[in-house]
Amino acid sequence: MNKTRTTLRQCRVAVLGTTIVVCSLILHVAHARQGITRIDLQRHDLSVPGREVVQTIVELAPGVRSSRHTHPGEEIVYVLDGAPLEYEVEGKRAVTLKPGDVLFIPAGAAHAARNVGSQNGAELATYIVEKGKPLLTDVGDRAVR
Repeated sequence: MNKTRTTLRQCRVAVLGTTIVVCSLILHVAHARQGITRIDLQRHDLSVPGREVVQTIVELAPGVRSSRHTHPGEEIVYVLDGAPLEYEVEGKRAVTLKPGDVLFIPAGAAHAARNVGSQNGAELATYIVEKGKPLLTDVGDRAVR
């Protein structure tokens, strides 16, 4: 009887482990389908109390659009490579940037980026934000004006 319970327990652990691995793979594939990759480079406190700087490379696959979102501080964009990237920033006209172009996004401004080309595009995003707050907040259907 004890051997049966041990075997049953081992089967449950194996099924649970397999389920966790499969769910992780599904989430990874779903994220990859979105076509957006973020590579965090650095995060440091600033001399201004309560502020930090975060640098990230954001890669967008062809035709992919980011969610409409905000940041708890300013974002400075430098387009690194690839396809032209179109930015919609609240209160401004949409702009299309190529490698070497820059863009300043004010704190709290709803914005989105879209790869309008046929190859991968990448930007260096530098955020000067309030420490301890989420770096990115989706704003859903809130209109970019």
